[in-house]
Parts: sequence; structure tokens; C-alpha cells
Amino acid sequence: MQVKPNERSRALLGQVSDIDLRLLKVFKSVVDCGGMTAAELELNIGTSTVSRHIKDLEARLSLVLCRRGRAGFALTADGQRIYEETLRLLAAVEAFRSSVDDIHLRLGGQIDVAVFDKTATNPLAHMDDAIARFTSMAPDVRLNVHVGSINAIERGVLDGVYQVGVIPVHRSSKALAYADLFGETMFLYCGSRHPLFNLPHTGLTWAKLRSYAFAGLGFHSPNMELSHRARLVNKATGFDQEAIAMLVLSGRYLGFLPNHYARVFEKDGLMQAIESKRFRYSCRFVSILRRSPEPTRATLMLQECLVAAHQAT
Repeated sequence: MQVKPNERSRALLGQVSDIDLRLLKVFKSVVDCGGMTAAELELNIGTSTVSRHIKDLEARLSLVLCRRGRAGFALTADGQRIYEETLRLLAAVEAFRSSVDDIHLRLGGQIDVAVFDKTATNPLAHMDDAIARFTSMAPDVRLNVHVGSINAIERGVLDGVYQVGVIPVHRSSKALAYADLFGETMFLYCGSRHPLFNLPHTGLTWAKLRSYAFAGLGFHSPNMELSHRARLVNKATGFDQEAIAMLVLSGRYLGFLPNHYARVFEKDGLMQAIESKRFRYSCRFVSILRRSPEPTRATLMLQECLVAAHQAT
């Protein structure tokens, strides 16, 4: 569907109706699932119906949102912008519903929680206990749990896409409220094919480590701060812990990983910590909430459950 410039200028959405919201929810599911066929199961409707809904939305907006064909599903530039705005709109609608529940002293609606990756294997993280506490107190609230980078979680909480985030401490924002939860220890690792594997590490210094390629996280984090401070030679970038693990396992790079996550690789002889008493750092994890507008009662209750679960140990 080609949209002429003069046609696009006349395409005014006007009021957003229930039908528009339904179409946008279908569009979001298609993007999240990576295509219409994959979204069929998520939406519990046929592919032809999904396709018709997308076409209706494109006609409503006078925009081409995605390309579909033999090459697969792909968003257009306009589609990416509409997807990002859809996330904000649906989050605002859900926030409105939750606020109405709040006014009526009901604990309903949904809460989207975003957690930094590889948290579940941390023995100091008691997210499961916090979730169990919360669901017993607010059984009618739907919980959606996401995993993301630090920056994506912060931005999502600020935009209202997520109501609660759990991230490592790396900076502070006046727009966010923080609550301390648990700690994590990061060791420097090499893979079994790396020159340092199974060699004595007692004579190593930060200066000597600069002769080896390093793989670091590609966003502001304690990982990035330490690698810059130690002047490690960053030759590869990962955007989550699993990406760093793959780079380390290649034997070509050194990289920091949570010791609890790397333990299984060490057990299988695929990875080794380098002088863990020296080449390490620790960080604290916090929960974050947006200060304004004021969080709903359900959101504050989840925050309290997170704090209580981690104070209990």
C-alpha cells in the first residue's frame, strides 16, 4: 500500500476508539512475536484475521507499518515509530485502569516488571519470594515480567511502559525512587581456548590484562565503568550477559560475568575465573519506580514485597 504525500497529510486519526486500541494490541502482538503466523497462537485468531487487522490499522493510519512476504516480517520506519507510541499508549491506558481500581480501593489491572538479565540464578536474589508474597496479597493483579538492559528498563519505567524495574546501581535520577535489594559479584573470565586458561594468574596485573582483547557491555553499567577505569582493550561488545558469555566461550576475549551465572560453565571446564580475589567487582541491585505520577497501590505493594523478601534473609 503506497501512501501519497497529500493523502498522508489528510490522514487524521481523531479520537482513539476501542476498535483502534484492539487493532494496536494486535499490531503489538505481531511485532513482539516476530510475524503474523507466530502471533496467531498468542492472539488465538487465524492468520488471515491477523492480517486483516493489520491492513485495517494501516488504512486507519494511512501508513505502511510492515513488510511481509518471502523475506519475512519486518517493520518499516513508520511502523517502528507507531510500535513505540503503541507501547506508550497501551501503558497509559493500563495506568488509567489501575488508577480507577485504586480509587475504588481494588487491587486489579496489571503490573509490568522489568528485570536485568541472569538474575534468577543469583542466590541473593529472592524475586520468587517477592512474587509469591505479592500474588497472595493481590491475586487479581496480572503480572507481566520482562528482561532487558539497564538503560531500556530505566527508560521503560520513566515512560510508564514498566511500573517496576530491578537493575544494578550505576547512576541516580531524581525522577526515580530507589530501594536497595541484593548484591552480585562479577568475576573476570576466560574461555577454555584462551591463552590464559589453566595458566598461573598470580603475576597478572590490570596493565598486563590490557594485552588481551576484552568484551564489555554496550550500555552504561558498572561493567562499562570498571572496564574504562582499568583501561581494558574493548574489542567486542555484548548487550546482555549471555552475549558476553558467548564471546568469552570463543576463547578470544576476556569478560566479566556474574559468578553465579558462570558457575555452570566452570563446572563443565568451559570457562575459568582469572584470579577472582583481585579481578572482580561487586554491585548492588535496586528496584526503581517512577516518582510522578504517584504509583498505584498495587505497584507500591509490589515494591514493599520486593524489599520485605530481601530484608528477610
